[in-house]
Amino acid sequence: MGTLLDKVDDWLASVPQRLAELEPRAVAESFGSVEDVGDGIAWVSGLAETRLDEILIFEGGVRGMATDLSPDRAGCFLLGDAAQVGAGSRVRGTGAVVRVPVGEGLLGRIIDPLGNALDEGSPIEPERMDPVEQAAPAIIDRDLVTQQLYTGLTVIDAMFPIGRGQRELIIGDRSTGKSAIGIDTIINQRDSDVVSVYVAIGQRSSSVRQAIEAVRNYGAIRRTIFVVADADSPPGLQWLAPYAGMTIAEYFRDRGGHALVVIDDLTKHAAVHRELALLLRRAPGREAYPGDIFYIHARLLERAAKLNEKRGGGSLTALPIAETQAGNLSAYIPTNLISITDGQICLDSKLFYAGQHPAVDVGKSVSRVGGKTQANAVRALAEPLRLSYAQFLELESFARFGTIMDERTRRALEHGRRLRAILQQAQYAPRPIEIQVAQLLALQQGIVDRVPLAQVPAFIARLPDCLTAQAGEAAARIRQSGELEESAQSALIEAMSALAAELAVEPKEKEQTQSEHEKGTAG
Repeated sequence: MGTLLDKVDDWLASVPQRLAELEPRAVAESFGSVEDVGDGIAWVSGLAETRLDEILIFEGGVRGMATDLSPDRAGCFLLGDAAQVGAGSRVRGTGAVVRVPVGEGLLGRIIDPLGNALDEGSPIEPERMDPVEQAAPAIIDRDLVTQQLYTGLTVIDAMFPIGRGQRELIIGDRSTGKSAIGIDTIINQRDSDVVSVYVAIGQRSSSVRQAIEAVRNYGAIRRTIFVVADADSPPGLQWLAPYAGMTIAEYFRDRGGHALVVIDDLTKHAAVHRELALLLRRAPGREAYPGDIFYIHARLLERAAKLNEKRGGGSLTALPIAETQAGNLSAYIPTNLISITDGQICLDSKLFYAGQHPAVDVGKSVSRVGGKTQANAVRALAEPLRLSYAQFLELESFARFGTIMDERTRRALEHGRRLRAILQQAQYAPRPIEIQVAQLLALQQGIVDRVPLAQVPAFIARLPDCLTAQAGEAAARIRQSGELEESAQSALIEAMSALAAELAVEPKEKEQTQSEHEKGTAG
C-alpha cells in the first residue's frame, strides 16, 4: 500500500514540471457536412482543401476515401458501415492519404484492407504505415527476370514457367480451378524464400475460410498474409484491397526479399469499380465501365517487378485472377488484363469436367517471360512437351471417328494418354523440381510407356519414395543446382525403370489371382 502511495506522490510532484514543459499550440481542423449518402458513396461539402485519396472521418468513426473532387463538393468511397452515416452529419478532413500497415508483424495474420485484424490474434504491430497508392518502379530500377517462381504444378512449371517479378494472369470460367492454382502456388512456397500475400475481393466467406485452412494445413501460414474484403464488406474496402495487398508485398520486395501476390479476383474488382463510378456520376463507356478501368488495373499490376541490385534485387510476382463467361477471352475486362500482363494461364471448363486437373488449355496459355528462367534440367526435357501434347490432342480427335490405326499411331496415342496422366495433379499436392524432372525424364525415355495406363497414377504416387530410396543423392543434386548430370540421369532412369517393371507385373498378378479365385469358386 505504501508503494502505491509513493507512486501517486511522485506523479503529483512531477505535474508542475510537465505543465511548464507543455507548449500549447493551435491545431487547425477542417469540417464539412454530408449532403447525400447511399450504396457505399457519400457526397461531402465544405471541405475545400480536400485532396485526392484523402481520408475523411465521419461521425461515428466511419472512414471514407475522397475520390471525386469538384469546386463545391467531394465524392468519396465509404470504408465502413454506410448505415452509420446520415445526410447532414459532420465530417472531418484529416489531410492524410489512405495508408496500410506493413512489416513482418503482419506475417501469418488475416487483415482487412485498412490493416485491422480479422483473426483472433493480438492487435497488429506494424513497422510503419505506407500509402496504398504508390508509383510503379521506373524502368531504370528494374532488372531482367532470371529466377523461376515454382508453382509446384508440372503443367505450368514445365510448359508455362513463371519468373520472379512476372505478372501472369490466371483466367477461366467460374469453378474451373483458378483459385486452386493460386493457393497451390502459395502452398509451394513453404520451403522457399518467398513471402505470399493472398488478396480476396468479393469472395464468399466460406471460400476465403477454405483457402486459409488449406494454407494452414499444407503450406507455411507464418509466411503468408491474407488481405480479405469478402462479399459482405463495403464496396470501398473491396476496391481498396488489391492496392493494400501490393503495398504490403512491396515492403518485402524493397528490402531485397521476394514476394508473391495472388489477387482473387480482378473481375469482381472491376465490377465494384463500375458500381462505384456509376454512383459517382462518372460517364459510362463500354459495358458501362468508366474510361479509367484499364488504368486502375495497369497502375496496380505495373507495381510487380524485379528490381536491380542498386534497389536491393528483390522481386514482386503478381498472379491476378480473372473470370470469363463461356470461355470468352475477347470480353472487355479479360482483354484488358491480357494486354497488361506478361502471359496467361487459361483454364477450360470442358477439361475440368472431364477430370483433367489442373484444367490448363495448352493452346491458349502462354508465358512471355518465364521460359528464360527455367532450370536447365527442366528446359531440356520440357521443350518438346507442348508440341507433343498438342499433336496428341489433334490425333485423339481424329481417332474418335473409329478409323483403323497403324501401330505407330496407336503408340503415339498411348504415349499421349500417359503424358496427360502425368500432367494431371491433385490439389494441395505441389511437386518439387526433382519430381517434375523425373516425370519428364520418364516420358522422354519411354519408361512410363511400359506402365499400364491404369497404373500411371500409382507410378506418380510412388515416385517420391522410390527416388528417396534408390536415387536420393541424384534428386538432391537436381534440387540444389537445377542441372541434370549424366550420373544423376542414369540413377533416375534405373530407379524409375525398376518401379515401372514392378507396376507392369502387378496387374498380371492380380488377374492371375482373380482367375484362380474364380476357378476355385466354380469348383
